[in-house]
Amino acid sequence: MARIFVTRELPGAGLARLGEVHRVEIWPAPLPPPRADLLRGVAGAEGLLCLLSDRIDAELFAAASNLRAVANFAVGYDNIDLAEAERRGIAVGNTPGVLTETTADLTFGLILAAARGLIGAAADAREGRWRTWEPAGWLGHDVHGATLLVIGPGAIGSAVARRADGFAMRVLFAGRGDDLAPRLAEADFVSLHLPLSDATQGLIGEPELEAMKPTAYLINTARGELVDQSALRRALDRGSIAGAGIDVSSPEPLDADNPLHGARNLTVLPHIGSASHATRSAMAELAVDNLLAALDRRPMPHPVTESRRPDSNRGPLHYE
Repeated sequence: MARIFVTRELPGAGLARLGEVHRVEIWPAPLPPPRADLLRGVAGAEGLLCLLSDRIDAELFAAASNLRAVANFAVGYDNIDLAEAERRGIAVGNTPGVLTETTADLTFGLILAAARGLIGAAADAREGRWRTWEPAGWLGHDVHGATLLVIGPGAIGSAVARRADGFAMRVLFAGRGDDLAPRLAEADFVSLHLPLSDATQGLIGEPELEAMKPTAYLINTARGELVDQSALRRALDRGSIAGAGIDVSSPEPLDADNPLHGARNLTVLPHIGSASHATRSAMAELAVDNLLAALDRRPMPHPVTESRRPDSNRGPLHYE
């Protein structure tokens, strides 16, 4: 029986299943364990089930001399030093596939919310600013028949594109090596579906935002670091783009006084792309499957390695 440290309580029955086989210690607080507590938690542990908010690096591996397996409760894994894990012979796994459709649903919800100003309109109705039916009130932009640019046409990006078919949208795609400028100039909506890497950090900055139409919207449900947030604030303030919808930011969460909160026509969500009961439970099951396999000295069903990490020279710029 191995000792496993879990950095947060998870939905579903996965952790109970894990506890039938191994000794499971779950961090009891609703917020991530502070660094010192995380290092104490992994000391002596053979398995770790962590979240994207947990930094899994060389310092942590050094504090966990018995560690054999890390299961990340996410499809992304930019929070983990994969090279160091491989050097130490520690298996690492993620939770791919099960969150694709749920994240695509949320992405399309952000497209609709941003284009039609749903958040602001709902607030006006609730706070007494809805006085009558106004012919020029709460005007937004149409989604049906518009052009959608999907940057990163992997599983989630392709699922978003399928939803766009139902709105008779014209869909463009961009991936590794593509020139973004001409596609950005055509798009009414730009949706990001890329992993974070050296090649993608700051991918959308001042030049890219200036290349977009003033009536266009930027949607980001991938990683906050893909977008230069200062440039986004400036673009929104001066009307270089019509609006944006983001489910991710840097840092997470944004401080209450972060300049982004004051931007015009910006919808900010608290990283809920995969937040459905069914999907989060399924993610927990995959993470548990990864740990059970590795601790039984079998290959993880969903492994990730340094060779799979996308950069400017390897692999497509999208999530699998």
